Amino acid sequence: MTAWSIRLYTACDELLWAARLNLAWLAFTLAGGVVLGVGPATVAAYALARRHARYESFPLWREFAAVYRREFLRGSLLVLPPVAVAGVLAANHLYFSALGPGAQPARTATLAALVALAAVTAYLLPMYVHYDLPPLACLPRASRMALARPASSILLLFTLSAVVSAAAALPILAPVLGAGAWIQLNTWLCLRFFDENEAYLHPKGNR
Repeated sequence: MTAWSIRLYTACDELLWAARLNLAWLAFTLAGGVVLGVGPATVAAYALARRHARYESFPLWREFAAVYRREFLRGSLLVLPPVAVAGVLAANHLYFSALGPGAQPARTATLAALVALAAVTAYLLPMYVHYDLPPLACLPRASRMALARPASSILLLFTLSAVVSAAAALPILAPVLGAGAWIQLNTWLCLRFFDENEAYLHPKGNR
């Protein structure tokens, strides 16, 4: 096989994996009635995305179900609070937008809060599955990392924006690929950021 055909095969294989991960995330989210299912389903998706990024082989549905059951309570504790805050901020942004130019400062502040929340959350889930931390310990650590690594945070936000824009331009992508693609890309990037951070904090010469 030529180099370009190998790259094409790899890209198609990654797209297929993202679609399968997306389908599992949707199925298990709906199985929990959305509100009770989105937390453990999201944690399970990130846990398996981490294993895939590390080139592990495993049966997707069986492993997804196992993590889903194990993380049912902790997953909800981790995921539901930022989802609720994002919902409130989004509703406030729409409200201030409807008020016209006079509400520009409030609208800008709400948008800035949404962007900050997105940056912190982009580290939150990969950090939880990578370091096996208690849910309440992840938020302050994710916040510190978002502030300490602005370039990485901007890259994560850019990637999220690209996935959302692609899903908006091609609506069929959202239910078929959207969540799975973002979770895998988010995990892949964060694993590299975590490794870089560990190398900086614990250089080999000081061990």
